[in-house]
Amino acid sequence: MANMTWFVLASTLIAALAMALGVMLPALAMGRSISQALDALARQPEAEQAITRTLFIGLAMIESLAIYVLVIVLIILFRNPLMPYLLK
Repeated sequence: MANMTWFVLASTLIAALAMALGVMLPALAMGRSISQALDALARQPEAEQAITRTLFIGLAMIESLAIYVLVIVLIILFRNPLMPYLLK
């Protein structure tokens, strides 16, 4: 039973680390894209609609990366193929 406890603890820590990295990197990308969009708006205010539309599409794509990370981490965490072997 001690092996099972260590395995669950290790998989939980790895899942938490994966979520931290999987959220941190898209957050940095979102910050950079918003910064660049504001810079573009300051340079060309007449192109506001095109810049805003492109910004929102890009932010949605970046956010989907974080959601994909969440889904994969949850699949790995709750459907671990090694779990039946550890229960024996």
